[in-house]
Amino acid sequence: MPEPTAPPTPPIALTALLARADLGLRQLAGPAEVSIRWVHTSEMADPYPYLLGGELLMTAGVQLADPERYVARVVEAGAAALGFGVAPVYDAVPAALVEACARHGLPLLEVPPRTTFSGVARAVWLLMARAREDELRRVNETQRALAAAASRPAPVGAVLRVLAGRLGGWAALVTPAGSVLDAAGAEPRGAVLEGVRGLVRVVAPSADLPLTATDTLGGTHLAAYALAGPRVLALATPHRAPGDHTIAGVAAVLLTLLTAERQGADEAARSAALVRLVLGGAPEDTEPLLGEGPWVVVHARGQGTPPDLGTPLVDPLGEAGEQHVRALVPADREVTAHPGWTLGVSAPAALEGLAVADTQAARALERAEATRTPLARHRPAGFGALMDPQEAAAYARQMLAPLGDTLRATLRTWLSLHGSWDRSAVALGVHRNTVRQRIGRAAALLGVDLDDMDVRTELWLALRSAESHSGHRE
Repeated sequence: MPEPTAPPTPPIALTALLARADLGLRQLAGPAEVSIRWVHTSEMADPYPYLLGGELLMTAGVQLADPERYVARVVEAGAAALGFGVAPVYDAVPAALVEACARHGLPLLEVPPRTTFSGVARAVWLLMARAREDELRRVNETQRALAAAASRPAPVGAVLRVLAGRLGGWAALVTPAGSVLDAAGAEPRGAVLEGVRGLVRVVAPSADLPLTATDTLGGTHLAAYALAGPRVLALATPHRAPGDHTIAGVAAVLLTLLTAERQGADEAARSAALVRLVLGGAPEDTEPLLGEGPWVVVHARGQGTPPDLGTPLVDPLGEAGEQHVRALVPADREVTAHPGWTLGVSAPAALEGLAVADTQAARALERAEATRTPLARHRPAGFGALMDPQEAAAYARQMLAPLGDTLRATLRTWLSLHGSWDRSAVALGVHRNTVRQRIGRAAALLGVDLDDMDVRTELWLALRSAESHSGHRE
């Protein structure tokens, strides 16, 4: 089965759920060191078609005729664990089910009669929400610490020390040949150090190589991020927590700017200003660096040699082999297309409008990619200008591509009925649980949060645009 699309929330450890004394869950078989991404309840004899992978499957065994086959199919679907409710069908978890789970390595939880399946699901969502909050808080705190370190007298070493401390490992600035220029934390040795050097060679700045690479060796997590220079940020940590990649990416951006060679004073000031904006700084904080405008913000994505935009800010979090560049450019300097790259250019903006201009450039880049044009400029505001029929249809096709006809029709009906499960079920002629399952799968495939009104609005406009372009409208 293909790897499922994960929801936009961090998984939780099964042990964290078992630690909830109020639930009274008891593990009867299988390993405890597994992660749960969501919860699904099914009384189907074969739930395989309804599973996405990574879920805690809840059942009371209403149609449990063949425990061995049932467990085999659940494992084949990629479920993380099985929760079996005692009562009303069974007085105890069937021994044959326990034995089957033990043979297949599937964690089996006994759910006592006093604990409802919805109560278990609610506990999982609460644990996920707390984990997400902790992750965001940690990332934000570390970003501030890295930005402060970058302003110290010896900024490179300071950034590396903060990074090594926050990740609990070793952080180093190295050459493509593996020579350490500066480092913080306990240096790895032996095979682990050779593994780091191997990753460094993989990402050594080149048009044909990726910007990031990761590996695990002997329980140590390794990572390498290509910088300018050429230089590489190398990491070796005993664990990899959610948010570590984002933290390392911010450090890589700062180190790229701090170590850039032959950077003119004006270009360095613009790059530093852009970094401050990216890290959430107020526009007025950049006034000493920028002076008078106006400026345009450029977003560019592609491969090979970046376009000549002065000193750009390279984003190391792009896909393998692809770079994402942002830059501030004087408004009187012409920005033109560049081979192998797609560009989005904002409208000219003064100091107080730079944050808006950054958003304009990002949207212009999305429009250029959707229409397969090498460069797109921000157009005057207004819904009419934004909803060009051809461009909107192209964007809609790209956005809705992961959805088949059934999921697309279900999503459209559900959105048109303001998220009502019951009314959607009646309109589609299916059970309300089927609607829930389809909407959950659509959200997972699209990688979006359907509780967000902005997301719902964008999807609705995309669906209407797709209908209009195909000639079908209800």
